[in-house]
Amino acid sequence: MRETVLEVIREAVHEALEGRGDVQGAALEEDTVLFGEGGLLDSMGLVTAVVAVEQALADRHGLVVSLADERALSRRNSPYRTVGTLADYTLELIGPAAP
Repeated sequence: MRETVLEVIREAVHEALEGRGDVQGAALEEDTVLFGEGGLLDSMGLVTAVVAVEQALADRHGLVVSLADERALSRRNSPYRTVGTLADYTLELIGPAAP
């Protein structure tokens, strides 16, 4: 399931980058910084990517997950920092519902 989530995140980030006219050709690795210092996305790009991840998981896999909630915002370490941390957080929320 992790690879599926990572692929959905990569697609969503590429879409967010393309939406602002930034063509990102490099592969997005788990340690690629998404948000914050040195991140690929600004706040609007992050929102776009998070919504795209939620929508893709629902549409393709029947998984309903809310990635932008109080739990995410209240964490000491942001789950939005890297591709890997977003995948970890997504899998944590999906939990036993994962196929």
